[in-house]
Amino acid sequence: MTLREQALAELRTLLIAGELKPGLIYSATAIATQFGVSHGPVREAMLTLVNEGIMEPVRKQGFRVVALSDADRENIADLRTMLEVPSMARLAGSPRVRARADDFAAIVEKFFVAAEAGDLIAFFAADHEFHLGLLRLLDNPRLTDIVGTLRDQTRQYGIYELAVRGELVATAQEHRDILDALLAGDAPAVEALMHDHLRYLRWSGWSSPDLGAAPLVR
Repeated sequence: MTLREQALAELRTLLIAGELKPGLIYSATAIATQFGVSHGPVREAMLTLVNEGIMEPVRKQGFRVVALSDADRENIADLRTMLEVPSMARLAGSPRVRARADDFAAIVEKFFVAAEAGDLIAFFAADHEFHLGLLRLLDNPRLTDIVGTLRDQTRQYGIYELAVRGELVATAQEHRDILDALLAGDAPAVEALMHDHLRYLRWSGWSSPDLGAAPLVR
């Protein structure tokens, strides 16, 4: 990877782990020093996150992690429901999913290992691999890119909140249930499971979560 890509990967890790908190301002220079790289690649990586709607520039100060309002989260929840639920249902019984059954079963096991260890980074990596990996089977890169961006905009809340609530293992089981329904060709079950799976996006009491309350596991 280039230095910018490495810096971007590190920043995403910090976001997932809750070490970059919504509403706070961060200096590209300070983070570059923390990463042990020059200022330029970190600033470019932060600008990438700005383009994704995850951070915003603050004149002469640095970059702020965007805090999502209730309306923001409701809008994202609507979009993800409209895009992900029917798309996943289309994959029910797909020969492509069945051909990759062992691969996705292995990803599901990663959820349980990460959940038991409280490893948020590994849990998010499995979540990304599972959902976007399935959507890629539809051969619609635009769909995958849009859903990926929407997922990025909520990830500093989603998995972190599940950890705070002690629901990582239960969420791992949801992924196993979704895969089982896909392999069984049960589209209505896939739709119902996906609707339930996306419920955390609408948790009304968590629009401004106390991110300091959750464990920081790297």
